Order: sequence, then C-alpha cells, then structure tokens
Amino acid sequence: MSLVDRFLGYFENRIEPFPESAPTRPPATLVPFLWHYIGASWHWLLLMGLLSAIISVLEISLFAFLGNLVDWLGNRDPATLLAEESNRLMWMAVVILVLLPLAGLLHSLLLHQTIIGNFVMTIRWKAHRWMLGQSYSFYQDEFAGRVATKVMQTSLAIRDAVLKVLDVLVYVSVYFLGAMVLVSSFSVWMILPFIIWLVTYALMLRYFLPRLKGVSRLQADARSEMTGRVVDSYTNIMTVKLFAHAGHEAAYARNSMQRFLGTVHPQFRLVTGLNTCLSLLNAALLFSVAMAGLLLWVNGLTSVGALAVGVGLVLRLQGMSHWIMWELSGLFESIGVIYDGMQMLSTKQEIKDKPGAADLTVPEGRIQFENVRFHYGRDAGAIEQLTLEIAGGEKIGLVGRSGAGKTTLTNLLLRLYDVEGGRILIDGTDITGVRQESLRQHIGVVTQDTSLLHRTVYENIAYGRRDASREEVEAAARRANAHDFILQLEDTAGRRGYEAQVGERGVKLSGGQRQRLAIARMFLKDAPILVLDEATSALDSEVEAVIQENLGALMQGKTVIAIAHRLSTIAAMDRLIVMDAGAVVQQGTHAELATGEGLYASLWARQSGGFLEMPEPLDKSVNQ
Repeated sequence: MSLVDRFLGYFENRIEPFPESAPTRPPATLVPFLWHYIGASWHWLLLMGLLSAIISVLEISLFAFLGNLVDWLGNRDPATLLAEESNRLMWMAVVILVLLPLAGLLHSLLLHQTIIGNFVMTIRWKAHRWMLGQSYSFYQDEFAGRVATKVMQTSLAIRDAVLKVLDVLVYVSVYFLGAMVLVSSFSVWMILPFIIWLVTYALMLRYFLPRLKGVSRLQADARSEMTGRVVDSYTNIMTVKLFAHAGHEAAYARNSMQRFLGTVHPQFRLVTGLNTCLSLLNAALLFSVAMAGLLLWVNGLTSVGALAVGVGLVLRLQGMSHWIMWELSGLFESIGVIYDGMQMLSTKQEIKDKPGAADLTVPEGRIQFENVRFHYGRDAGAIEQLTLEIAGGEKIGLVGRSGAGKTTLTNLLLRLYDVEGGRILIDGTDITGVRQESLRQHIGVVTQDTSLLHRTVYENIAYGRRDASREEVEAAARRANAHDFILQLEDTAGRRGYEAQVGERGVKLSGGQRQRLAIARMFLKDAPILVLDEATSALDSEVEAVIQENLGALMQGKTVIAIAHRLSTIAAMDRLIVMDAGAVVQQGTHAELATGEGLYASLWARQSGGFLEMPEPLDKSVNQ
C-alpha cells in the first residue's frame, strides 16, 4: 500500500459505517431524529464546519488585501513598494499558497473521504437494521419497494441536510459577516446597500422557501408511492402477464407518476419566481454599491480600493446568492424527505424482545397453547381461547377448512404475531421471554408459498444453516431429491449448478423445484420442531413419495406440526387436531376420526382423488 493510500485510508476509516450496537427506535421529531443518526460522527461534522468558517475568513482577507493593493498601486512609489509592504505581501503569499490550499485540502478530505460515504452508509445501516426488526404484519401493509425507497432516500436527505447546515450555511454566514465588517471599515455608508439587500433577501426566502418545503414534502411522498407501484408491478410480473393486465399496470403507474408530476410544476413555478426576484435584487445591490462608492470617492470619503472591494464583493455575492438559494431549496427539500421518511422509520416495532431475553433451549420440544386468543386486532375471529398441548416428539396434523386458523396458530408459535391473550410455551418457557431469533432457530418451516432469495442455489439452501459445509448443503439437496435438477441449472450469466442464480423470489424455477429447495433448507437446519404448511403441495406424486420417505426419517425424535388440505399426506400422524372457526373441535388418530361423526369424517368423505372439495366455511369472517 502506497503512502498516499495509507494517508487517504486514515481519513476513510474515521467513521465506522457499520456500528455493531443494537439499533434503537428513532425519535419522531426532526432535531432528535437527526441527532439519532449523527451519533458518533458529530465531531467530524463539527470540524468540517469549523474549516468552512476558516476558509470564509481567509477568502475575505483576500478581498481586504485586494483593496489595499489597489490603493498601493495608485499612491505608492513602485521603487519602494516591495520594501515598505514586504510583511503584508509575505503574509498574503502564505494565505494564498499555504493556508487556503491546506484548509481546502483538509476540508475536502473530511467531506469526501470521511463523511460523504461513511456517514450516509451509517444511516442506511442503522435504518435497515431497525426495519428488519419490524413485524411481519408491518410488511403486509407496505410495499417492499416503498420501504426500501424511504430507507435510501431518507439516509441521503439526512446527510445532505446536515452537510448544508454545517458546511454551506456556516461558510455563507461567516463570509457575509466578514464582508460586512470589511466594507464598514472603509465607510459606514457603503454597508447600507448590503444591509437592505440582506433584509430583502431574507424576506424573499421567508416567502418562497416554506412553500418550496411544503411542495417538497408532497413530492417525497409522491415519489415513494410512484417507486412502490412500479416495483410492485415488476415483482408480480407473472401475475400481470397471466391476467393480461400490462395496460392496467401502466395506468396504475401513470396515476402515481401524474401525482408526482403534479408536485413538480408548482415547485418550479416557485423556483422561477424566486430566480426572477433574486436577479432584480442583485442588480439593485450592484447599482447601489457602485453608486455609493463613486459618490463617496468623488467627495473624498473613501478610496479607490474600497470601491474595488465593494464591487468585487457584490459580484461574489451575486453568484453566492443563487448558490444559497439552491442550497436552501435543497435543504428544505431534504427536510421534506426526512419528514416523510421519519413517519416510517420511527414506527414502533410491534414484536420486540424483552430486555435481557435469554436464548431458548429445546431439550424435548413440548409445546403448550394455554387459553390463546388472537383476533388480528379485531373484536373477534381467528383464535379464541384455544388450549392445546403437543408432547415432545409428537407428530400432529392440523386439519380444517380454509380460514379455520391453522396457519395463524403456527404464526403465533413462530411469534410473527404476539398473542392477545393466554400464552405459548416450549418446554415450559414462555416464548415471549426469549429472543425471537433464538426461538425461530429451533423451528424449521416449509410453507406452501415458497420464497427464495435472489441469490445462488447454494446460498438459498445454506440459509438453513450459515456455517454448513459444501458437502452438507449437497447432502441436504439429495435428501430433498433436488441435487439432480440443480446440476442442470444455468443462469443467463453462464453460472451452473449450485452457483446459478434463482431470480427474484425464485422466479426462474418451477413451483416444485422451489419447494424442493425449501425442503432441502429445512433438512440442513435440522431444527427440533418442524412446521410443514402444505410442504409437498407443489410436488408431483413421484417426487412427493421420495421426499415423504426422507421427511419421515427427519421427523424422528422431533416435534412436528403439519398442515395439509390433502388429508392422505397427514393421515399417519400420531394425532390429528381438527380446527374450525379458531377453535379445536376434534382430535384423535385418523382411524378414530374418519369412522365417526364430526367435521373430520365429513371432510374425509368429501375427498376426491386425495383432495378436499371445500364447502362454504361455517364462519364467514376472514381468518388466516
């Protein structure tokens, strides 16, 4: 590594982009929200602001030197000028050749090496980790694209807002204050046009910027909605094509694009008005300062150098005023984005670990549901006063019509939702008292709606146990009868076999292939509690027969909860639990229930080819 790389690397490592501390809930008000993310970076931001102030002072000193130089050239003897002003000339040489470049270098190193990349990444990291802790129900109510957009947009907006305040506004404030002090040193009358300009400029910004802020907040929300709708169409492209709704999706996206455009036009009408007023104001300042300087010079009240400095500062402020306008406009736009994102990022996590929650241990796998009540926040429905005990190592099948509460029961066991009454215990431990990740590490799940990550086949199977070896991953694939088809896979980049990418949500694979990868993942996880929710529903009969044999071996010594509408797949379970309207209405073996009366016998009798012919549910409420 070269000396330059080591030097730059020092500044690049001043801010830790991925802090290990557990994420906490951001406050829901602006300044505390910003401070939450500034965190350990504040001293570097403050140093950058201090350097901005120093650069401003040094640049103002150049204007003072310019005024003196003009006077010297008009009044001094060229033969003695260098000797008489050698000290001030050397000082300005140091300012121009050493101090300004050094301050600029340090400012650039802090801004570009230390802050711009690391600071925004720290914000993204904290926000992303917080959002990963949001409950399952939170993501059911939000577009995934909208959530991602808000995390990305808000992190950039926080960085931009903080940098504009600590860098741009500090620089401008110190610069303008220094300019006023400098001009007043020549003549108090010359400062009057600057004061009038400043007051008028402030009133103009007071009128325009709040309106720009309001439009920006609407625009940020419209942008998130537009992105979310577009991403939603892409994510569900198969559904779009199967229903031939490309035109509908285009219109759906256009509606949000039109809403976004409806915020753009008002924004730039305000910008046009602000630009016009600012141009007129700057022209008036230039005229006023030039006329004041000329009149003062004609009457012998100021020098030519003072006039040159005054006009020079006006020309500098003209360019700076447009810059300030855009920076302040950007600041208010960033604040609008921050307010929009703050509503989501500061959302309280519904499912949280208790302070000091321990890791779950599962020596037996005994599960108890004690008077469990859950209504999805409604007054009734789903689960009502359900009591059920499953012995360690017992295999049970959950049976019932769609909406009976079977999947809801397993979701409560996984603590994707918290019970509204009662409690759930595993080996005598209340699951609300252990870490969520520890709980789910002990439960293997295969669902009917198999979700794969947009990664390689290998990574998707290894997701079951991140420290698994290559041999263990391939062994799990063989047990799931997936190894042979995996070897035949090839993606568009030419990657083959286990290194092939499966596409978003596994779109490049068939339903049966996705299901087998999910089952392989479960084999690898080898959890003491297994939840099979229609685990073999997407498989053909031959493949299912092979996997059922392996599943039978995997179930040995484990507690199993299996859900299936195809009753033949769970008929051999130790016990069948029949649910209806969120309650247990029957339980027993298949032989006991199929020959008697009751709901199970009715369902079994209605099977045709191993599938249920679903009658209308007794409970019309929506259960999951």
